[in-house]
Amino acid sequence: MLAVIAIPAGLLIGLSLGALGGGGSILTVPALVYLLHQQPHAATTASLLIVGITALAGMAAHWRAGRVRAVQGITFGVLGVAGSYAGSRLSASIRPDVLLTLFAGLMLVAAAAMLRRRRRPAGEPAPAAATRASGRPLPAAGQDGGTVPVLAGETRTATMVRLAPGPRPPGAAWRWRDSGTAARRALKVAAAATGVGLLTGFFGVGGGFVIVPALVLALGFDMPVAVGTSLLVISVNSAAALGARLGEGIHLAWPLIAVFTLAALAGTLAGNRVASRVSAARLAGAFTVLLIAVAAYTLSRSLPGVL
Repeated sequence: MLAVIAIPAGLLIGLSLGALGGGGSILTVPALVYLLHQQPHAATTASLLIVGITALAGMAAHWRAGRVRAVQGITFGVLGVAGSYAGSRLSASIRPDVLLTLFAGLMLVAAAAMLRRRRRPAGEPAPAAATRASGRPLPAAGQDGGTVPVLAGETRTATMVRLAPGPRPPGAAWRWRDSGTAARRALKVAAAATGVGLLTGFFGVGGGFVIVPALVLALGFDMPVAVGTSLLVISVNSAAALGARLGEGIHLAWPLIAVFTLAALAGTLAGNRVASRVSAARLAGAFTVLLIAVAAYTLSRSLPGVL
């Protein structure tokens, strides 16, 4: 009976992963807990396996299209291994109700991030249409703008970012931000990778909604490459966190996980087709509403046990 329920649940999560390029894996833990009646700690562990395999499968299409930076992705993932291990150990010591309450908070943060990404002031020119004072075309938001002299004997990387809402000169929606020296950028990458690994290990989620902005801002990737590379990072982090958890004696329902994973893989393939036919904004909006609803339900179930 549970295997029958696992099929539509896995399809839905795979569909959101395939259509949106990330974020859907955050629903895996609530589905395992509330639909398939798994214990929270077992659910977060099973989620690592499901998410890791699904991310690898989803990465294949991006790899063929040249949208995966293997060296940077593996480096980012390896830097997050320590965080994954620490997050896994920490998660094991947290009470189930507290873990689910914190997970609901994470879902709300993910929903807020998606809403913020969708927001764009009306009439604001596209970044590709903007130009610098010198007449040189600006790259897309977050792309590496190359090196520009800052001080004698020193160069730094300039990254274009959106200006905050408010009074500004006509068309001045973007500006160049000094990203700092190579050492500072490396420190930011290490910190972001460790944070993502901690998130993956603790909650059993891929963390694509964190990894993609980190790759765009810290490494200057454009969005399609960041999405493709994030799937590689998710696979590395999931494998590291899963390795740390398997020695803790957590019992996993392997047949159920296999059915769920196969359904998620099928959903990912379907999601890729849906993405080419339906507006990305509509898909993201629908997913955000679903995310908020699941977070509210999770809080209603777990919060009384905490209080």
